[in-house]
Amino acid sequence: MPNWTSSPGTPPKSNAITDVACPFCGLVCDDLELAKDETGLRVTKNGCDKAVAGFERKVDGAKPQVDGHDVDLATAIQAATDLIRQSSLPLYGGLGTDVDGIRAVLALADKSGGVVDHALSEAQYRNFRVLQTRGWITTTLTEARNRADIFIILASDVHKLHPRFFERIVNVEQSLFSDTPAKRTIVFVGKGLDQSGAKGPRIGEVITLPCELDRIGEVAAALAAEIRGAPLAVETVAGVPLADVKALAERCQKAAYPVFVWAPPSLDFPNADLIVSTISDLVKDLNVKGRAAGLSLGGNEGGISAGAVGSWQSGFPLRVSFASGKPDYDFLRYAIPRMLGAGEGDLLVWLASFSPDLGPPATKLPTIVLGTPGLKLAGTPKVFIPIGTPGADHAGRIIRVDNVVSLPLRNLGRSDLPKAADILGAIELAL
Repeated sequence: MPNWTSSPGTPPKSNAITDVACPFCGLVCDDLELAKDETGLRVTKNGCDKAVAGFERKVDGAKPQVDGHDVDLATAIQAATDLIRQSSLPLYGGLGTDVDGIRAVLALADKSGGVVDHALSEAQYRNFRVLQTRGWITTTLTEARNRADIFIILASDVHKLHPRFFERIVNVEQSLFSDTPAKRTIVFVGKGLDQSGAKGPRIGEVITLPCELDRIGEVAAALAAEIRGAPLAVETVAGVPLADVKALAERCQKAAYPVFVWAPPSLDFPNADLIVSTISDLVKDLNVKGRAAGLSLGGNEGGISAGAVGSWQSGFPLRVSFASGKPDYDFLRYAIPRMLGAGEGDLLVWLASFSPDLGPPATKLPTIVLGTPGLKLAGTPKVFIPIGTPGADHAGRIIRVDNVVSLPLRNLGRSDLPKAADILGAIELAL
């Protein structure tokens, strides 16, 4: 059980803080230990580079601004309210926040007739399109940790996106189902992938099928054909010997529980959703006589929370317009990057509470930014309101990358910056 040194909504009084959930990647590892002193927060155990950068970053001293000039918070909220009231089609982007923040964004978009879209949703739609049209069989982090005997990692630098994935999911010494769990096979499909995490006592054979990342689909299709008993009449596929593809197919068919892992942000090339579709169909075929699953990673910057809350609040995932007075979903039409490029919308409202890297795009539209201090800005926004980070500056809740668990985030007392949900709620109330 978590070692609550105080209630979730108040800063802890103890110097040592244990069982901390980290909001800085989609894994939301909940075993971190931190210390707090007059210099701020320090990650003392179970952290990664993302956690250290996120928790230990200095955020004090940021002030609300209007047109680049410091103002008090009430003045900034009033200025933002006036801009939204005057807007015919506000675009609510970024959406890097927790569950409460997304609820507040949707409520404000509903009242103001705006469009909502997460900054990283283009990657998520490589999954959404497959899930909507074909369906899939996926697993959870916990089930993969306890059951998988082979991990096939496709075109994704998992270790860079989620530095503790191998430590927390793959190279674990214990299992729910065995006191002496067997070693696992790791297969990397693609050239140049970071394999540095694939080491440790649970890691057995490490195999690489080297091919260019934008040709992963060809290898996936050949693998699917082998599993279906309709092999290709060729010697190589995308530079990979067909014999190696055949050997992988045999491993998958003999395995107790193969798990195919991909990270949508890594599949950044044309028609990448076809890879997700092929793998999803391949997994279905393996389940006819055995058991297999997919595992999609990603979900940083609160992306999974945004998609989940959008679905249960509006009936649709991201890329929804409330301009007609009711939710209208179109994953192409209401993509904010496309809308900005086409000159659609007349106000950008950008929300980024986790990372300073999630800055708004350059645009000629007037911009309201609710952001973490130090956020990278392409220009001076009309209104800037510094906000706290859930899990560091205030309490909150976030949904893990496998979309089945929501985890509480504690107020670690790093600063007294306000919650995004509170600022958005104040703006909605003032409209």
